[in-house]
Amino acid sequence: MKTLKKLFERNKDWAAKIKKEDPNFFAELSTRQQPEILWIGCSDSRVPANQIVALSPGDVFVHRNIANMVIHTDLNCLSVVQYAVEILKVKHIIVCGHYGCGGIIAAMDEHDHGLIDNWLRHIKDVSRLYSNELKDLSKDEKITRMCELNVIEQVNNICSTTIVQDAWKKGQKLSVHGWIYNLEDGHLQDLDSCISSIEEFKKLG
Repeated sequence: MKTLKKLFERNKDWAAKIKKEDPNFFAELSTRQQPEILWIGCSDSRVPANQIVALSPGDVFVHRNIANMVIHTDLNCLSVVQYAVEILKVKHIIVCGHYGCGGIIAAMDEHDHGLIDNWLRHIKDVSRLYSNELKDLSKDEKITRMCELNVIEQVNNICSTTIVQDAWKKGQKLSVHGWIYNLEDGHLQDLDSCISSIEEFKKLG
């Protein structure tokens, strides 16, 4: 049986290094999970949540899918959000997209991609919503802007959920943020779409 031996070797080396730096790290980690952050990101292998914000295991609760989407019929994503908000009591939900997102690019072209087109249709909905803003942009500019607009819309989608709305009604401290990651320099950018209450969300109209 093929066991990807090199990965097991790397795992042992990694665990040994962590234990050398902090002998109690795994013992403490195994008894608690108290992250303050829920990260909803893209499945792209180049955008690993913990690494790009330099946080350790246990610090970030993570959900990833193609193009960092929050769809109201996606019970997988909604279950993650509910657990994070109601059980873990996270204080921040971060939607993090990235420039050059393959899901965005695929949604914006005119080709058939098979099953995934059903998922990408939600991105097409975002492009229609912002069609006036996008219509005079070049192809590359349009893709770049869509990577940003998609994050902003997913922030709005999270804030529209009964999960987040109920948390705010109960007075729970919870902020939803929209960020984007640049693959070319490794830097994150805040898209100024932070929402921390029902009142702030309603102001967006």
